[in-house]
Amino acid sequence: MSEETQPETEEAAAGAEHSFRAEVNQVLDIVINSLYSHREIFLRELISNAADALDKLRFRAVTDEGLMEGEGELEIQLAPDREAKTLTVIDTGIGMTRDEVIENLGTIAHSGSRGFLEAMAGQGNAGSDVSGVDLIGQFGVGFYSAFLVADRVEVRTLAAGEGQTGWLWTSAAHGTFTVDEAPEWTTRGTEIRLHLKEEHHEFLDEWRIRELVRKYSDFVSWPILLEVTTEEGEGDDKKTVTKDETINTASALWRRPRSEIKDEEYLEFYRHVAHAPDEPMETLHFQIEGTTSYTGLLYVPKQAPWDLFERERRQGVRLYVKRVMIMEDCKDFVPDHLRFIRGVIDSDDLPLNVSRELLQEDRTVRTIRKTVVNKVLAAIEQMADKRKDDYAAFWGEFGRVLKEGLHTDFENKDRLANLVRWPSSTEQLTSLAEYVERMPEDQDAIYYAFGTNRDAVENSPHIEALKKRGTEVLYMTDPIDEWAVEGIREFEKKPLKSAMKADLDLSKEATDEEKAEKEANEERLEDLCERAKTILVDDIEEVRVSNRLTDSPCCLVVPEGGLHAHIERILRAQGQDMPKQKRILEINPDHPVVEKLHLMHAADSDGEEVGDWFRLLHDQALLAEGSPIADPATFARRMTTLMQRALE
Repeated sequence: MSEETQPETEEAAAGAEHSFRAEVNQVLDIVINSLYSHREIFLRELISNAADALDKLRFRAVTDEGLMEGEGELEIQLAPDREAKTLTVIDTGIGMTRDEVIENLGTIAHSGSRGFLEAMAGQGNAGSDVSGVDLIGQFGVGFYSAFLVADRVEVRTLAAGEGQTGWLWTSAAHGTFTVDEAPEWTTRGTEIRLHLKEEHHEFLDEWRIRELVRKYSDFVSWPILLEVTTEEGEGDDKKTVTKDETINTASALWRRPRSEIKDEEYLEFYRHVAHAPDEPMETLHFQIEGTTSYTGLLYVPKQAPWDLFERERRQGVRLYVKRVMIMEDCKDFVPDHLRFIRGVIDSDDLPLNVSRELLQEDRTVRTIRKTVVNKVLAAIEQMADKRKDDYAAFWGEFGRVLKEGLHTDFENKDRLANLVRWPSSTEQLTSLAEYVERMPEDQDAIYYAFGTNRDAVENSPHIEALKKRGTEVLYMTDPIDEWAVEGIREFEKKPLKSAMKADLDLSKEATDEEKAEKEANEERLEDLCERAKTILVDDIEEVRVSNRLTDSPCCLVVPEGGLHAHIERILRAQGQDMPKQKRILEINPDHPVVEKLHLMHAADSDGEEVGDWFRLLHDQALLAEGSPIADPATFARRMTTLMQRALE
């Protein structure tokens, strides 16, 4: 590895071989093999540098009109050559002198753009207000991405202005480069010719180039022209024609004022970034200026993407830095519970070579993320308040996702609690605020129950007493609901209570007569409960008299600190090693089956038949809550035996 060379002098021999500066040799291999995860990114980098050169020329020409003299419109041209296996990127921008070629292309992480800004700011020239110059190439490694796909790169350049000479820079990235005088090069600007590696000849295909420009550089403000070869005429008059075609829109939609953008343009851009044929439910377009400057164009889709709940799902918005796309799915701006949002964020303050690791630590990113969340939640809140039908449709598509935030987004928990919707025993879909508004004055809790679907919860024995009293019960049928209610715990000073847990206390809503009757039943059935606990000792924690049952003989309830049965089933299905959870068996003192068992126990305290009945009731309770029976064959035989006895 060569030592760092001193800056070249004008007296150095033209065409001499130069060593890359030491930092280039140390970092170039990392740039080529590790810095970029997708090799296609090279085109984005080269187009960004070309656009930067055009911006420099336009800015300096404000005070030096002579720089604009010469051939060429301000544009970027892409010229694939299938025979030569080369792809050429040409701009008609500011160009480079020989010293600039050696300095800019011989030193990694040296930013010509940054140096240009610093120089112009230091000159203090009239009209040199660099704050308004939107340069997109303020980094120093982008050029070397060319070696991701090319084994040799040639750069021909001519600096703007009179009396300049063209120069040719050549390198195969093996530690050296050459700089030769190129007097035949008389076009202002820079041409970068890539001799593509055999495995990267796909980048010569017209469709592939169009795809990459549309994906990464569609909104570069300069026209990007593609050299296209077509056949014209017929028969003997048929001839090959080469012409240039503009393949980008040359306008960053999100950077334009809302008043200048048509609804059709918003719709087309949504379909582009969301890969969706439908229309968005909400469009959010905002521009923030101040300590941190950024622009956002975000969409709330109308339909959920197919991979919304996939582990390797596409998530987040596109990140642009000064109109150049850096990441297609930047997750750092959008929390998981808003992962359905699509669109772009364009920052003026982040570097173009920012990595995901840097994004996670960046204060600017945290500021942008907070704005994104606030804007999205405000739009959803307005929809919920003003367009209830639209919100019902939105909730049907994304409600399960939004509920995740109740457990993870503590800062916005109250806002999310107002947005959440559940079906209930009286409504198809209700908010917590609407539930509280309908509550009787003497009801001091919001009740809910779990199940696999509405019918399962509606027919659950756990809510029989609540329904009989006319108490509204929320039906929770999503796996996420267990964690969602844990995140809320209370709403408008009303605690959320599960109708399926052991601590359900209905005594405040009971009459004195009902309280006295419950105490009498507990005393009357104390021996029967002890007998049942002995019989089911391996499966249950306790047997007790219930005040929540009216029609069913029994049910299983969750002890303090335990998981609801359907959550336990979900975790087991996911392969988690769940220890056996013993629940509490509650029996209905007024049910004929329980009354008969009480008589049987009194007549024969050691008889086997009482045990068979309690085992059958336990299995029945498991079925009612949707849980599997440990031994279905034994259950079937026991049921057959008891049916025969009953028929006899």
